[in-house]
Amino acid sequence: MTAMRAVRAHERGGPEQLVYESAPRPEPGPGEALVSVHAASVTRGELAWDATWTDSFDGTGADRTPTIPSHEVSGVVAALGPGASGPPAGTAVYGLIPFTRDGAAAEYVTVPADLLAVKPSGLDHVRAAAVPLAALTAWQALVTHAAVTAGRHVLIHGGAGGVGSFAVQIAVALGARVTATASAADREFVRRLGAEQVLDHTADRFEDHVEGADVVLDLVGGATQARSWSVLRPGGTLVSIVQPPDPDAAASHSARGVFFVVEPDRTGLESVTGLIDDGRLVPVVDRVVPLAEARAAYEALEREHRRGKIVLRVSEDDGGD
Repeated sequence: MTAMRAVRAHERGGPEQLVYESAPRPEPGPGEALVSVHAASVTRGELAWDATWTDSFDGTGADRTPTIPSHEVSGVVAALGPGASGPPAGTAVYGLIPFTRDGAAAEYVTVPADLLAVKPSGLDHVRAAAVPLAALTAWQALVTHAAVTAGRHVLIHGGAGGVGSFAVQIAVALGARVTATASAADREFVRRLGAEQVLDHTADRFEDHVEGADVVLDLVGGATQARSWSVLRPGGTLVSIVQPPDPDAAASHSARGVFFVVEPDRTGLESVTGLIDDGRLVPVVDRVVPLAEARAAYEALEREHRRGKIVLRVSEDDGGD
């Protein structure tokens, strides 16, 4: 059996369980692509997801340990399995790997071929790896669930983070007027992303500055979500990726609440690619960490403030143009 280097966890837990070691290289099954990983991105909280450790989202499925984390991948198709329909071998690709599968913190990963999109030509692999999960989350929140169109007013809580930085740019690209909350240190950064107004979440009560918003994108949860109903217009929509909105609060404000988990989607990712190619969407990379230091990357997710994504470099060939 061919071996590769990978980051794996043999027991459920946090970053302390991650080990950089030799592991069997996967082989592509029917409908799958084998991807030679060049870069992978890590996500806060993914080591706490049931899907990271089992083959189900609610934790009732079979145990998958040892498991490989990191579900945003950029690399090159090394081989296709039987009946696979997707970019051919040798194509630079990127994509979001389903959460109940092994991820991309390894030299190779198998992915359903129909979920992979051709990598944007203007991005190297490191910056491309920062895109799939965060950008698809923002795209599905704003387009699929909130139907944002030109002229709408969108309030985005957490505009400087991995999802927030994409959400601000995508909302602007859709023609919306964007207000965002962020820390004082990130105010100018978020404004450069395209937000018309940026409120310091530690000093400004957003309720004092926003009213009649068409959409609130909640990336924070808790009291921030509860306070957001008051700034929505009747018929407006609150979309959260953190916790399900209170249906009674939604009804009392004549609004709609949506909670969702991002899904891999080649078509959506191709729409994101179009925005990148047009120069209207720029991935934000906080830092790049070697694959061997993945544990430190996951630790940083929990304890440090950051702008954009933390990316694991797996190959020195960055694929840039």
